[in-house]
Amino acid sequence: MTTYDLIDEAVIDAPADAVWDALVAEFRGARKWWVPANTFTAVSGAPDEVGGLVGVTVHTKGSDNGGLKLRFTSRTVAVEPGRRLDIEYVDGVFRGPSSFRLEPLADGRTRISMHFTGSPHGWLKVLAKVADLGVEHSRGTLAAFESLGRQLSAVPR
Repeated sequence: MTTYDLIDEAVIDAPADAVWDALVAEFRGARKWWVPANTFTAVSGAPDEVGGLVGVTVHTKGSDNGGLKLRFTSRTVAVEPGRRLDIEYVDGVFRGPSSFRLEPLADGRTRISMHFTGSPHGWLKVLAKVADLGVEHSRGTLAAFESLGRQLSAVPR
């Protein structure tokens, strides 16, 4: 079975509390910085509370361009506000744990990282044999982090 164990990170020119607020807002459905690759919808509870469920859709050709849609659900399993959000993919085309970490840096910036350890499930297992989903995941995550950085650097402090 294919399992992805990826760590993607970026340094954002904004304090950790601003990065945290943007991360949680995105998981609630803000569609501000992870679009066009991913969209999120709160299913039940809050994404920053243990037990919160979030629906994730990966748009392989962009959110408004048709193409294959990969859907799965994450459940929040641990939260340290402003620092850590641990999730588990519990339904859909990915299963397994992943985590987001925020590290405040001495210069007022923040290192954000995503440790993705999901495994394809169902029909996606077949696609994973012919397509490098790990490369696509990292490409989408890093583009999202870059977009987040642009968004937050435009906000006056």
